[in-house]
Amino acid sequence: MGSLPDVVEDCMGVLQLYSDGSVHRTTDIDFNIPLVPNDSVLFKDYIYDPDLGLSLRVYQPALPKGPPRKFPVLYYIHGGGFCLGSRDWPNCHNCCTRLASGLDAIVLSPDYRLAPEHRLPSAMDDVYGSLRWLRDLGRAERKQAGSGEEWLDGRVDYGRVYLLGDSSGGNIAHHMSVRLGSGPQELDPVRVRGYVLLAPFFGGIERTKSEEGPPEVMLNLEALDRFWRLSLPLGENRDHPISNPFGPSSPALDGLSLGPFLIMAGGRELLRDRVEEYARRLAGMGKDVEYLEYEGEEHGFFTNDPYSEIGGRAMQAMKKFMRDH
Repeated sequence: MGSLPDVVEDCMGVLQLYSDGSVHRTTDIDFNIPLVPNDSVLFKDYIYDPDLGLSLRVYQPALPKGPPRKFPVLYYIHGGGFCLGSRDWPNCHNCCTRLASGLDAIVLSPDYRLAPEHRLPSAMDDVYGSLRWLRDLGRAERKQAGSGEEWLDGRVDYGRVYLLGDSSGGNIAHHMSVRLGSGPQELDPVRVRGYVLLAPFFGGIERTKSEEGPPEVMLNLEALDRFWRLSLPLGENRDHPISNPFGPSSPALDGLSLGPFLIMAGGRELLRDRVEEYARRLAGMGKDVEYLEYEGEEHGFFTNDPYSEIGGRAMQAMKKFMRDH
């Protein structure tokens, strides 16, 4: 009788990879984050990729009866090191209700395939697929005077779409900007006007000063490295273009039409230096970039507590960004 497989990677007890290649994901997670009631927002789930079984959740500000009005659209791309997370996790749900009510916007929160079962760039392909889902609704509405989704008909301003990515979601948002800025637009009538990146999860072989600093309460360098080992294509390292936008084999960004970007980080984040460098280098290329740093804050400060005072300040910055673009 053979021995049982060993655990070779453990992500916070939520995901475990075994020596035989099998993966276990627990559904019994103690989030310690209560759902915040918000009666001003309605939400509904849709399947956007039936072949892959991928869903997204749509949040819409509740309106009194009367003629519908159009809302801008904000995509919320969750974090989790490409290995964890879901649209229905309480921190993600609270964040989306806060964004929908505070920004007076329709918020779309797509799930995407997770590593290590589905290594990168699967997540990028899936999020782009969710944009095509919105595109198809817009084309149907334009052609037939109705998208077939009565709940959304007449309420979506397809010409004012923004992508907000948190951590690994911020990395995905960066790659969406590159994809949309390096080739012909295929998303008409959807037009992405800007990108909000909350401490985008980037990496590299060479360590930064903040990575070598003290660990955060909920995150350490070992966890960051583990996420990259589990999510990058097999045999690749942290200088892969997916991880390091300025790595030795990464595409040049100078000539691409990227952004505009609103980039935020906490002052005590392990990722702080990488985020600041990313913003600085894009600005040096002439890209439209605003970088905001929140002193004393750690990773996930907005997503995990969007109704806080700091969350309110970040919301005001997002509102101004959407108004300006």
